[in-house]
Amino acid sequence: MNKKIVGLGLASVAVLGLAACGNRGASKSSLGKTDLKVAMVTDTGGVDDKSFNQSAWEGLQEWGKANKLKKGTGYDYFQSASESDYATNLDTAVSSGYKLVYGIGFALHDAVEKAAKDNSDVNYVIIDDVIKNTDNVASVTFADNESGYLAGIAAAKSTKTKTVGFVGGMQSEVISRFRAGFEAGVKSVDDSIKIKVDYAGSFGDAAKGKTIAATQYAAGADIIYQVAGGTGAGVFSEAKAENESRNESDKVWVIGVDRDQASEGKYTSKDGKESNFVLASTIKEVGESVKKISTETAKGKFPGGKTTTYGLKDGGVDIATTNLSDDAVKAIADAKEKIISGDIKVPEK
Repeated sequence: MNKKIVGLGLASVAVLGLAACGNRGASKSSLGKTDLKVAMVTDTGGVDDKSFNQSAWEGLQEWGKANKLKKGTGYDYFQSASESDYATNLDTAVSSGYKLVYGIGFALHDAVEKAAKDNSDVNYVIIDDVIKNTDNVASVTFADNESGYLAGIAAAKSTKTKTVGFVGGMQSEVISRFRAGFEAGVKSVDDSIKIKVDYAGSFGDAAKGKTIAATQYAAGADIIYQVAGGTGAGVFSEAKAENESRNESDKVWVIGVDRDQASEGKYTSKDGKESNFVLASTIKEVGESVKKISTETAKGKFPGGKTTTYGLKDGGVDIATTNLSDDAVKAIADAKEKIISGDIKVPEK
């Protein structure tokens, strides 16, 4: 089945709106060019996690190039190998002259909050968390429970074993939203389906992700929804290993997260068939939010002190229905309409 985005799709991201307030923009330059220097600090998953951080970096690169800026002088990223790197990287960004700095992930909350207090002339954005009562910090969150609900429907409509899995990175409010939505989506289709849940305790431990996936597949799960950043690479690795030793009819699946991860699912089955094991991917428009806020800030409209939450209604989250059946695609489309209209209330916890 060809890869596709259902419903609003990514095109609808054009309607993403950010509340404009404050007056901390660094430039009023003409469209396509700005003096604003923008940087992002990753969490431990790294900029090449093929998920959350990578989405943010892709958005920042697009914004930088569109504004004729160069990497390293106009825009850049600072990678965190461990939590101890957060404060150092934020300080380095400021000392390098960046005036808009993104903290990618809830784990950077404390470091961003302190940096903002120490550098009142610099604007900060915390992604996936909220910092209150701070004029030079904008907070961005996503309705991950809504996209998780669609992933649950995808899994429930596709499982043959009536057992599916959920692999989270670290236990947190954000990952809880994904899990709550996923479980509700599965149960909305078939309450008898078993859901195995495990956390790796890290967003950067691919080996742990592989071990957890192996355990879940061995216990009968044939679909795993991974919400684990760089740890999720291990889930893909295990699914590939499993499928290369199986016939195509017995394959296991992965549901990706944050960006379309279909490219991670290519493999050759035991019976020699070229195939793909990514069932679907929930989409989280982190990159689009980075582009939007950067543009607004360059125009002098940084949304300081505000929290903006993006969901299905405004295209902030979605799902790529890569290898789903027509029945599953229809069920997802119907659920999207009901979530947007308010007829379905997706739990957050």
